[in-house]
Amino acid sequence: MTGDSDFKLDINGRTRRFDVPATTTLLTLLRDELNVTSPKRGCNQGVCGACTVEVDGWPVRACLTLAAGCAGKPVRTIEGAGDALTGALQRSFVALGAVQCGFCTSGMLISARDLLRRVPRPTIEQVQAALSGNICRCTGYRKIVDAVLAAAEECAP
Repeated sequence: MTGDSDFKLDINGRTRRFDVPATTTLLTLLRDELNVTSPKRGCNQGVCGACTVEVDGWPVRACLTLAAGCAGKPVRTIEGAGDALTGALQRSFVALGAVQCGFCTSGMLISARDLLRRVPRPTIEQVQAALSGNICRCTGYRKIVDAVLAAAEECAP
């Protein structure tokens, strides 16, 4: 593929070279070029949070982030975030029924993971604030908040 931007990206621990148009978003690169399907194309305006991934240690909306702007920064999707915290979140989401249709799940997990790395024992209000940029149409959020608090309890020092 030829284009305006030639760069390398570290995606989930694997460095690859890309040559794509300068306007290519990270979401398009992940889904269409690499077939990484956990970040979802929801609103395509950065509102729903379904496309949330981690870039350089911070959650970002992949639909609004230019792929070339991530050069030199590690990009992690939920597939590449395999640590004890992610495992605890995944287990608690399943055990407490916080996963229903699954469309929002990877974005919720990335956002929750970010919160628990910064605040190991969050309050309900802190969890709600951290997840406020992620829309779920199935669970009513209560189960998701409970799952994040359960994972925090399991992992906190």
